Amino acid sequence: MYKKGEVSYQPLPLPDRVQLDDAASLAAAEAFRDYMRKRHSVRQYDGRPVSRAVIEAIVAAAGTAPSGANHQPWHFVALSDPAMKAAIRAGAEEEERAFYSGGGGDEWLSALEPIGTGVNKPHLTDAPWLIVVFAQRYGLTEDGVRYKNYYVPESVGIAIGMLITAIHEAGLVCLEHTPNPMKFLNGLCGRPDHEKPLMILPVGYPAADATVPAVAKRKKPMDQILSVFDSQ
Repeated sequence: MYKKGEVSYQPLPLPDRVQLDDAASLAAAEAFRDYMRKRHSVRQYDGRPVSRAVIEAIVAAAGTAPSGANHQPWHFVALSDPAMKAAIRAGAEEEERAFYSGGGGDEWLSALEPIGTGVNKPHLTDAPWLIVVFAQRYGLTEDGVRYKNYYVPESVGIAIGMLITAIHEAGLVCLEHTPNPMKFLNGLCGRPDHEKPLMILPVGYPAADATVPAVAKRKKPMDQILSVFDSQ
């Protein structure tokens, strides 16, 4: 975290070691892979509540993400207030109406057809929590002096990935909704203009009749996502 006046490098002995032997490392990696294959983006939620403590632990995990110069250029807004969720849904659906009426373009709309998305976003009010992720274009010191953040999209992207993973680890589901532009989120969530809303994540338990699009289970094979130059 950036702190005014702290400009010198001070090495700290590695405070935590979680390393495993080769066999245990492979077993852990494979078990985690198999568990993450059970993660799904879900649009249907039941009414079961989720405690604030769980949400705070999830966000705290995301906050451990690495970032450019350790500036941590993100802010998470978690809300369960029904009126705020309704306002976000109304704003999102207004943007979606413009998108699906032609603003998205034929190619994009065609690509989305197998996913089954549309204008209506009931998950934004059905889920017990929404987590809105903001990216900080720059930071401000306690006395209002502006400082530069580095690798903001990359840093916030890593934090969002860890947030989604933490949600899954907690036995919950979410759906990744990317607002564009939805600047009203700044005012609604009390965030300054130099923060950009990047994602809204409804978080909760899946409904008993929850579904996912069949195409979502089609993942690229390893030879399409990995190239290896092995020394052995």
